[in-house]
Amino acid sequence: MSSTSFKLFGQQKPLDELLGKGKVADIALWRNKRLSASILLAITVVWILFEVVEYHFLTLLCHTSIAAMLFVFIWSNGAALLDLPPPRIPEIILSEKVYKDAVISLHRRLRWFIFKLHEIACGKDLKLFLKTVGLLWVLAVLGSSTTSLTLIYLVTVCFLTLPALYEQYEHEIDHLAIRGKQDLKRLFSSVDAKVLNKIPRGPVKEKKHN
Repeated sequence: MSSTSFKLFGQQKPLDELLGKGKVADIALWRNKRLSASILLAITVVWILFEVVEYHFLTLLCHTSIAAMLFVFIWSNGAALLDLPPPRIPEIILSEKVYKDAVISLHRRLRWFIFKLHEIACGKDLKLFLKTVGLLWVLAVLGSSTTSLTLIYLVTVCFLTLPALYEQYEHEIDHLAIRGKQDLKRLFSSVDAKVLNKIPRGPVKEKKHN
């Protein structure tokens, strides 16, 4: 079995196309390394602060606000002394265009997610329906055994590492997947021949045909 005839998870499309292309695929595949590294660093810092250090959200918000106010205070007074333009942070952060683009992007992705979930729930593809139910059940079990922030952090780290690693070592991973699939088939065949076929069964009665 060659690597060209077998792809992990049965995908035949390019990985960036499976991830929806655009910014999401660029972040997951580290096409924009600075942005991907910033997101990974930010989510790691947040997880360490809340889960390891056990920082409280209100305390963090107040400390961040104090640090931001001190930074703006120094910048504003320094700009006046050095004859530089003052900071225009509110105009940048509270830009109407930025919020509109974010809301439109969020609405588009939420609409796509609800549409796909509704399509799966209709039961047109039974295998996909059972896989989705199984995945949600696994997530529910994981959610009951760990905190929501830790689960979000693990999902984010996997999203930012696994696709990029697969794209870089695609042939090696596909080869290992082929070997694993073949080993599982041999294992099941061996169990079937050595165990299941030796289980005594009652005599099968032949049906009488009139």
